[in-house]
Amino acid sequence: MRFVRLLRLLPGVGLLCVGAILARAIASISGVPSLLVAIGLGAILVNGPGVPDRYAPGLATHDLWLAGGIVLMGASLTLETVREAGIVVLVVVVSVAGLTIGVVELLSRHAFGLDEKLGSLLAAGAGICGVSAVVAVAGAVRAREDQIAYAAATVLLFDAVTLVVYPTAGELLGLSDVVFGIWTGVSMFSTGPVVAVGVSYSEVAGQWATLTKLTRNALIGFVVIAYAASYARTETDGRLSARTLYEEFPTFIFGFLALAVFASLSLFSPTQLAAIDTAYSWLFSMAFVGLGSEIHLGKLRNTGLRPIVVVLLSLVLGSSVSLAVLMAVF
Repeated sequence: MRFVRLLRLLPGVGLLCVGAILARAIASISGVPSLLVAIGLGAILVNGPGVPDRYAPGLATHDLWLAGGIVLMGASLTLETVREAGIVVLVVVVSVAGLTIGVVELLSRHAFGLDEKLGSLLAAGAGICGVSAVVAVAGAVRAREDQIAYAAATVLLFDAVTLVVYPTAGELLGLSDVVFGIWTGVSMFSTGPVVAVGVSYSEVAGQWATLTKLTRNALIGFVVIAYAASYARTETDGRLSARTLYEEFPTFIFGFLALAVFASLSLFSPTQLAAIDTAYSWLFSMAFVGLGSEIHLGKLRNTGLRPIVVVLLSLVLGSSVSLAVLMAVF
């Protein structure tokens, strides 16, 4: 019986694999982030020819690939990385992350009337580490699949835009390598675009961008716990028990933290780290093809441009404040 269930997953999982390969091929030619392409392919599939029923079970496994990718991503973070960032960078990172999350929450709930859980996903994605934070917080708040997909698509859209805007702004403003690197790490969304933009500016900028971004990524655990506690109180009439909090908490985060500790202890060789990086990159590609298949244009019209406007306003505010502070300090 179990073998039969596994066989039912194969067509959909195979479709995710094909979509991931195609997305990465298109990204290598077009320069568009592969995860954005993956979501687009999934959305085109479901809104165009449609998905036959036999593919549905396998497509539904995309949350497992997401969780696996998050766990493996922990190997890219070490405690030494956080320590080396310094107190000034740490203060800027925490302040800008808190400001961004607060602004997105306020705008989404009180100004634009977005669903609370969608607003929280947008806040986490913009404030911490892009799609990874969206996925992690989604488990804590029990967000729907379509909410995860909309939030991830919005964040990835801005990843694509900032890949062009930030280097141009840095050149026009004549920013130093250090300021530019920290600025990208503290205000752009996802790790990949941050590193790419930093390295393209200069080697020093790339080092600071990577260091700052990984420090910011370290906040993901605190943010997940905070959201889990907040929504557990809301959905249990204000009563919060340890058991309820544990049930709300996405347990794969423990795997993420465990790999971060292992990396801090230098238990991974460079070859192993490279293999882990490749593995979680592919897992994300597969997962986001599946997430894209959760985007139905009819439902998306009901949300409209509001999530994009909310994230845009928070990005403009966060990037402006952080740049002003960094230019004054460095």
